[in-house]
Amino acid sequence: MNPTERTNFDALYQSEMVPHMSLLYNYAVRLTNNAEDAKDLIQDTYLKAYRFIDKYERGTNAKAWLFRILKNSFINNYRKNSRTPQQVEYTEVEDYVELMKSDYAPTTDLRKDIFDNVLGDDVMRAMESLNEEFRTIIILSDIEEMTYEEIAEILDIPLGTVRSRLHRARKVMQDKLYSFAVTHGYITKKTAAEFKPSKVKQPLNLATV
Repeated sequence: MNPTERTNFDALYQSEMVPHMSLLYNYAVRLTNNAEDAKDLIQDTYLKAYRFIDKYERGTNAKAWLFRILKNSFINNYRKNSRTPQQVEYTEVEDYVELMKSDYAPTTDLRKDIFDNVLGDDVMRAMESLNEEFRTIIILSDIEEMTYEEIAEILDIPLGTVRSRLHRARKVMQDKLYSFAVTHGYITKKTAAEFKPSKVKQPLNLATV
């Protein structure tokens, strides 16, 4: 690569890659739940982005390209060494509970009561207990607020798969929150018997999906 090409690539890196660093760092923290691990992951991601900047097509979705590098780096290098389980900030939990209400609550007050009584810590535990596939798509869609098209590009899956996977992930979250509500007595056993998600035959094993 001659000096002129390197100068052009450096300018491309600064204009299209660097502006997304904060967003990627926030995502890395959620994946690793450790600030130092997140910094290492970001450093690795941006080193790879710089190294392979010639593979990036100017004007395409730089954010999705970087997220894909980050996700692959996490899977290959950091997932096994993550110091602590995935966690979610409390403010994001509040937003997510509101999302769950709007997406799943019928007109009855019963399910609203369930969501209103489930504590933020319970939502955190429900998020942590999701498998990586479901947790990732919920983070990208419902917390990072990415479009389906961006998620499809990042995860390298069809658009229809994004929709179906997100639907299933949200349904699992709904069922887990219901189980938490029953387990902790936020709703009575009588109420639980009368109002149970259609596919939940018994309280879920919260350690697995």
